[in-house]
Amino acid sequence: MQLAKLRQLVVDTLDDMKARDVAVMDVRGKTAVTDYMIVASGTSDRHVKAIAETVAFRSKEAGEAPLGTEGLNEGEWALVDLNGVVVHVMLPKVRDFYNLERLWSAPEPVAQSAAASA
Repeated sequence: MQLAKLRQLVVDTLDDMKARDVAVMDVRGKTAVTDYMIVASGTSDRHVKAIAETVAFRSKEAGEAPLGTEGLNEGEWALVDLNGVVVHVMLPKVRDFYNLERLWSAPEPVAQSAAASA
């Protein structure tokens, strides 16, 4: 499946499942792990689990089986690894604490010259 179609499938599924505050981040060039990270919130641990399970199920139906899932038992933070798209579904308090959007959208550090650091 093309990356753009997979990304859209995930976004559509999150919308169907009433996930909140969906953020899509292009992390190409920032990590070799994936091309896109998608972060969304669920309203309860059951909601978080249901969202992640549905993302995994629908992607598998579309021919893109997840490489793995994590956190489905706990339900505070669930992850679905679709290779080119990694989906994080979290409770709002967990999302606020880890603030992945800030982490992955941080500006690139500017190299200092030797004279400036002396």
